[in-house]
Amino acid sequence: MLEIKEVSLLAGKGNKQVRLLSEVSAIFPRNHFAAVIGPSGCGKTTLLKTVAGIACGEEEGTICWDRRDLSEEDFEPSEIGYVPQFSIAHPELTVQESVETALRLRVGGLDANRRASMAASFLGEVGMASAADRRVAVLSGGQQRRLSLAMEIASRPHILLCDEVTSGLDARSEDEIVRLLHALSRTGGRLVLSVTHSLQHLHLYDSVMVLYGGCLAYHGPPSHLSHYFQIRDAADLYGQLEKREPCEWALSWKKHHAPFRKIIEEKTLFSSDATGGAEPWLPQKMAGATAPDTTEVPPNPTDYDSAETILYQPEKTGETETLPPAICPDALSQFWVLLCRRTLIFSRNKPQLLMQAGLVFGFPLLVAVFAWHGLPNVKNVGMSLDANMVSQLLEAKDFLLQATKIGTLVSGIVMFQVILLTLMGANNAGREIAGERLIFEKEKLSGLRPASYVASKAFFLGGLVLLQSVWMGVFVHFTCGFPGDFPAQLAFLLLVNAAMTSVCLALSSWLENAEQSSLASIYLVGFQLPLSGAVLALPDPIGTIARPFIAAYWSWSGILQTLRDERYYDIVQVVAQSPLSPVGICALVLLFHVFAGIVLAWWGCLRSRLA
Repeated sequence: MLEIKEVSLLAGKGNKQVRLLSEVSAIFPRNHFAAVIGPSGCGKTTLLKTVAGIACGEEEGTICWDRRDLSEEDFEPSEIGYVPQFSIAHPELTVQESVETALRLRVGGLDANRRASMAASFLGEVGMASAADRRVAVLSGGQQRRLSLAMEIASRPHILLCDEVTSGLDARSEDEIVRLLHALSRTGGRLVLSVTHSLQHLHLYDSVMVLYGGCLAYHGPPSHLSHYFQIRDAADLYGQLEKREPCEWALSWKKHHAPFRKIIEEKTLFSSDATGGAEPWLPQKMAGATAPDTTEVPPNPTDYDSAETILYQPEKTGETETLPPAICPDALSQFWVLLCRRTLIFSRNKPQLLMQAGLVFGFPLLVAVFAWHGLPNVKNVGMSLDANMVSQLLEAKDFLLQATKIGTLVSGIVMFQVILLTLMGANNAGREIAGERLIFEKEKLSGLRPASYVASKAFFLGGLVLLQSVWMGVFVHFTCGFPGDFPAQLAFLLLVNAAMTSVCLALSSWLENAEQSSLASIYLVGFQLPLSGAVLALPDPIGTIARPFIAAYWSWSGILQTLRDERYYDIVQVVAQSPLSPVGICALVLLFHVFAGIVLAWWGCLRSRLA
């Protein structure tokens, strides 16, 4: 049983604090199908999030599940299912793969055959068996909602919260989804709460909760809704609500809820038969009750006959045996499932594959163009004593011009590689978490560990970083004949790409949406070149402050330091606009960028962003 006791939710701080819910109290038994209705902005979704424990704000009151205070002992992931309005499946996967992945992430101890069998069973339960091999991207709105339900019942939750799952559907699809939810409420001792704007199928619900302005205006049988609000039919409900203030409706209901609450508490709306069947509410016509006055004063509780006639007579139904909770897989298993899924999605996304191929093979060509035939040789300055002063000055001038040109070329090739790799890093991770944030949040609510999620991203992106950086280093080194310690140079190319990828992954976990994250990542790359000091020298105070955060500087400096045994090193130092740091320091700073980015990404994933 779910008990909501005087629950309020306040958002904001100080004078800007807003009360989203106000002293809402209700009780819902198992094997029950309840609608939560009301005008837009009345607190329906907020109530669902409060029950799920993901609402943002200051909560008051208590919520209990089977007499367990959820503020002290939260739902187990397998106990609760949350079906949001948006799709919670990756479009590149098939319907069968989506449900099997949900099982692998939420239910441990299953072999492949058992998972396939269970997935097929769930799809059959929601009427999607014939679409098992279809990609999610081609499903209709109604089919996507059915798939979402199949994925949610994979862990056999005892309470299923559905947020506007019929929104935007045609009349037939809406009817099918509501009837499906009704059927799901009749198995496994399950409670189904469904937020909806539609008033077309209220007769299919066991009870209806009406919220208005964050206040509870009614919670009872749908058959008595019109009588209580003194309207001809449910279609007139919202207009009638506007005739009084939310607090007035709340006061009226507080005076008249006792008969309803009493019968719920005494019988818990269960009357088990010999086979253990549940007996949910059924609508019954009011006997001898007069219509309440909803225009001036709250209805008088004496207008009603006994609560026994107001509520429902029991009707025997099927199975009510509570299903055992699913066992959540360990962190390593979740990591492996996520890594396999991300790799599969990547392999099926042709535009992304083409873009990655263009970056991997195209960017090194851009660098190599500037020294396609190799770096020019450094000519020595003649030291002949027979030469006159003018000849010596001209020769020194030629050497200086040559050295400046070669030094600029070497420094520029290094920085060009570094900047292009930071751009690839931003492209790798700029949208990685933000682009699927809602799916991740939904899976986190179902038991996914953020550490497993971030680790799977790090390993997948690490593969891209390795491919991009190694090919960049190998192609430029052998095409341009670039001198120096090649393994060390390759390591710095890997580190700068990994550093930017990690930092952009962190941005992706903290920012609100994929567009913001992608834009911030591009801006971050844009600042790498000017703030590195490789082209224009920064004033000492600014350079000292900015340089620790500029990955491009540390990679550029580290690679140039690998030329110490080459003649190019002295020449580069002549044209370098910033002092070069030791190799060890450069490597440590870049490693810190990688580590900090992953930690910040994990921290960002801990914060709830379920919309």
